[in-house]
This record gives sequence, structure tokens and C-alpha cells, in this order.
Amino acid sequence: MDSDENKKMNMNDKQPRDEEINKNEKEESASENLLNEEAARKDLRIAQLEKEIENLKDKFLRKAAEFENYKRRTENDQLNLIKYSAVSFILKLLPVMDDFERSLDHIEEAKDIDALKAGLKLVYEKLSKALADEGVKKIDSVSKPFNVNFHEAVMQRKDDSVEPHTVLDEIEKGYLYKDKVIRHSKVIVSEESTEESIEDNKSNLNKDDEESGK
Repeated sequence: MDSDENKKMNMNDKQPRDEEINKNEKEESASENLLNEEAARKDLRIAQLEKEIENLKDKFLRKAAEFENYKRRTENDQLNLIKYSAVSFILKLLPVMDDFERSLDHIEEAKDIDALKAGLKLVYEKLSKALADEGVKKIDSVSKPFNVNFHEAVMQRKDDSVEPHTVLDEIEKGYLYKDKVIRHSKVIVSEESTEESIEDNKSNLNKDDEESGK
């Protein structure tokens, strides 16, 4: 009798323990499921981020390639612009060359000198206009005071009718391109008169004496 009661009591004690074990196992299983779900969500998020990074990387590489192509095209355009910058000016000169060639073709047969002169004058005017349209103009020199910025004196000549250092004549015309001198005028300049030169020398001597007296 006592043995049966002991068995019954042991069975009664075992049941709560089994229930506790089952409960713990269920909780552990639920916790494990939660961890697995969380890990799965993290893995999914990581995969999404990796895909986004790959897409951004691909976009960046495409943009970088587009920029390099744009940069290369711009550089080529600039090089071509510099290389062929004179084309428009050359096209303006070609009609002048055509006129010269026509004049030269008929110069031997020309009997009307006045017509030949008029033709050459027309060619000259066309050439002058083509240069002026590009910003090239002559330096106005004759009767102007000598200026080293525009003139190169190749000769002096006495001329009492003008002030000393006045440009009397041009041997070779000078030209400006916009505001830059591209060729100085080669000019003949009036020299100082003898009297002015003597007076200048006296003035210089007096200055030297005054300075030495100090």
C-alpha cells in the first residue's frame, strides 16, 4: 500500500517537472524562432543594402565614364577651336587671292592701265576690309610724335618745319591687332636743330655745375 502511494506521489511530482521542462523547451524554441526570424530579417536587409550599394556603384561608374567622355570631347573641341581658329579669316582672304590671280592672268594682255590700277585698288580694299573685320588696323604714324610703343626709328632727317622727334615718313607700316602692337612702324624721325641741341647741352652743363657746387 505504501509502495503504491509512493509511486503515485512520484508520478504526481514528475508531472509538474515535465510540464516545466516542456514549458522551457517551448520558450527556448520560441526564442530560437525569434532569433532565427531576426537573423533572417538582418540577412535580408544586408542583401538589400548590398544590392543598393552595387546599384550606386554602377551608377557612379557610369557617371564617371560619362564625365570622362564629356571631358575628352571638350578638350578635343578646344584643340580643334585653336587648331582651326584661322579658318574664318582664311575664307575671307581667298576671294582676294582669286582677284589677284585674275589680275595676274591678264596683266600681260592689259592695255588699259587705268583699269588695271582700278582692279588692283579693289583688291587692296578687299584685303584691308578683311583685316579690319578681324581687328587688324594700321598705326597712324606720319606727323605724329615719335612713340617707342608704336614706332621704330630707322633714320633721322632734318626738317625745321616740324617739331623735333616728329615722324616724317614711314618705311614700313605698323599694325595693331585689337589693342596689341603686332608690328611696329619703321619710320623716319625729325632730328633736333643745331641750336636746340646746343641749348640742351648748355642746360645740361649748367645742371652739372650746380650739382657739383653743392
